[in-house]
Amino acid sequence: MGNNAILTEKQEMELRKKIDDYVGKIQAEIDSLRADGTDKVISLQNHIDVTKRDRTITKEEKDRIIAKDMAELTKAKATEESNKNQISNLISDAEAYLKVHFDKDYYQPVCESCALEKQAANEKYQTKVAKLKMEHQEAVSKLSGQQEIKDEKYVFKNRLFDAKMGLEKDLHQIKDRRHAAYNHKYHLLDLLRMSKFTFMETRAQKWENYKYTFNRRAFLLQNGLYISILLIFIALCIITPIVKNTPLLTYNNVLNILQQASPRMFLALGVAALILLAGTDLSIGRMVGMGMTTATIIMHKGINTGSVFGHIFDFTGMPVIVRVILALVVCIILCTFFTTIAGIFTAKFKMHPFISTMANMLVIFGLATYATKGVSFGAIESSIPEMIIPKINGFPTIILWAVAAVAIVWFIWNKTTFGKNLYAVGGNPEAASVSGISVFAVTVGAFALAGILYGFGSWLECVRMTGSGSAAYGQGWEMDAIAACVVGGVSFTGGIGKISGVVTGVFIFTALTYSLTILGIDANLQFVFSGIIILVSVTLDCLKYVQKK
Repeated sequence: MGNNAILTEKQEMELRKKIDDYVGKIQAEIDSLRADGTDKVISLQNHIDVTKRDRTITKEEKDRIIAKDMAELTKAKATEESNKNQISNLISDAEAYLKVHFDKDYYQPVCESCALEKQAANEKYQTKVAKLKMEHQEAVSKLSGQQEIKDEKYVFKNRLFDAKMGLEKDLHQIKDRRHAAYNHKYHLLDLLRMSKFTFMETRAQKWENYKYTFNRRAFLLQNGLYISILLIFIALCIITPIVKNTPLLTYNNVLNILQQASPRMFLALGVAALILLAGTDLSIGRMVGMGMTTATIIMHKGINTGSVFGHIFDFTGMPVIVRVILALVVCIILCTFFTTIAGIFTAKFKMHPFISTMANMLVIFGLATYATKGVSFGAIESSIPEMIIPKINGFPTIILWAVAAVAIVWFIWNKTTFGKNLYAVGGNPEAASVSGISVFAVTVGAFALAGILYGFGSWLECVRMTGSGSAAYGQGWEMDAIAACVVGGVSFTGGIGKISGVVTGVFIFTALTYSLTILGIDANLQFVFSGIIILVSVTLDCLKYVQKK
């Protein structure tokens, strides 16, 4: 195929004109049939809706206008119904023509032309670079002074940069041309069907738009960490059978990962809202220790052997289900109480959450350790785990608790006013305040929501571990929760993050920790892996933020 296959703009329009004329003729017939039918139905329905919301006219006037519109609407719907089959046949005729002729007679020639144009643009660039290098060498050979040579090198670099920019401009124009040709088919279908596309057509348009807007640098910034972790996990899946003679990626191992991730999901969902507000929470681990201890005391098997402030509790007189509910309620109340206090100090006195939650961490750990003397309270009633998180055919139902938490928090973030305000305050608290949003209420609300989730998560962990609660339990869990959010794309700059990212982050960290444990990697070295992942995550997040600015 020679250069004569490169289409001029006029030639391309001539190819498209045949298609536009045929489909345009059908479109004109459809438009005339829709004028007194579908178009009028839409117009009257809109007018009725506007009339109903209009507060400047009386009820009697509204009823009169609506009654008139409804009478016309009935006629318009009848016309629409009578023309339905004829319009459908016309649309089918146009679609059949497009299917046969669009790609063959128009889109494929444009794509071939664009491919040749791209090749020509690259050849033009290479020729330009070679010419610039030759001119540069000739110019340098005639110069003797160091400064003159330095200036010539600077000019040469600028000329190379201009040539590169010229190439990128040409390539982008070629890319635009091919993209516009592709979209023209969907433009015609859009007019024919009034913006109704099939599922596959919608997928095809999204894939084309993704390819058109794809940027390698942005893609790597967005997904580079996930790709690296995926490669590490694949490497672990290969290494583990060799070193330990046991496969890593088995059904039971996957269930174990999901089971371990479930209580941690509550913690990550809680702190995610605080990170969304450009904050954090250092007290999560101590909240877990306090909740575990509290839940174990209430659900303890028999009379407690340890004391709290010198008092030994005995809840054995209560029915087991009552003790389970009481433990959950007390865990939530205690955790919410402390997070709300931190939230009030953060919102009222503009204190950084790092300080308010660090104070919480120290207070909680000090009180819990002093009250219990740091002892473990043993096991809970053996019937409770089977009651709350039974295994059905080997499937741990604790996973369903996490799924429910994800669904509820997703709904709060995306479908409620509080969720929208959360994003607004996180993105720009000053602008949110000016627009009438209470920054104080949103901040305290986010901390209170976090407390509820911490309480639920610590209670669930107590049930999963069948007790053994102590004030020291949960140490370091705050790092896991925060890291999971950051890896999942919840930005420390505020106002950016998705629930799906939090879920992904929790699974990534739990799976990585589980894999390293099976491989026999020392627990202390696992902190090194976590630290590196956090550092890389935040670095990529900062780079994205700087790039946007």
